Amino acid sequence: MRVIVWLARSAMVTFYPRSEQFPGIEDMPLDEYIARFRRECAPIIWAGFVLGTLLFHITPLFTVFVPLPAFWLSAETRDRHAQRLAAHPIYYVRQPVFLLKMIAGLLWGADPKVRAALGLPPYPADPGTWRKS
Repeated sequence: MRVIVWLARSAMVTFYPRSEQFPGIEDMPLDEYIARFRRECAPIIWAGFVLGTLLFHITPLFTVFVPLPAFWLSAETRDRHAQRLAAHPIYYVRQPVFLLKMIAGLLWGADPKVRAALGLPPYPADPGTWRKS
């Protein structure tokens, strides 16, 4: 589990890096978010999340032609790898990585600093009313 969280964190930081206008996802409570996501999501979604994480890290040989896992690539090469995966013509390659990116985007887009930079009010506190059936 720790390895998957570490690999997911690495991929998510690639998708949502820090910039002059926006905070990066590494500035957010990412480990807590992943743990909560794991507890609350359906098993099939978690499987897709893990698949997307692993696919992101093992495919640089096919996208940027470097025989290393993504976490060992330079930031620039890792970004190019992420862009090429996101635009891959094969749906079954592209979609698991999209799922990982979407899940990261839910945290990043809900952050009050990101919302303020976009001119949006912060979301109210989570009422904690989610229930599993």
